[in-house]
Amino acid sequence: MMVHQLKALASETRLQIMAWLRAPEAHFPAQAHGDPVGIGVCVSHIQQKAGLSPSTASTHLAILQRAELVCATRIGKWTYYRRNEAAITTLLDDMTRVV
Repeated sequence: MMVHQLKALASETRLQIMAWLRAPEAHFPAQAHGDPVGIGVCVSHIQQKAGLSPSTASTHLAILQRAELVCATRIGKWTYYRRNEAAITTLLDDMTRVV
């Protein structure tokens, strides 16, 4: 899994998304559900902030989700993304044992 996760992070755009999601209140506007940390940030907000087309933003987020670095929550027709802190901690721990 570590190699898959590192490949997912081998993109400036995906690294930037991960950094924004680390402190969502500081980087994204308020959302209807009101909980960007617990539920996540709407894909449309991520897309707009990154200056990406909807399909490109979805592709980047799908790569991060397959690598288990983000979690998705669907509410109605919207998908919200948040960091998977447990997986990130495991990745960092694994890296310290290898590197």
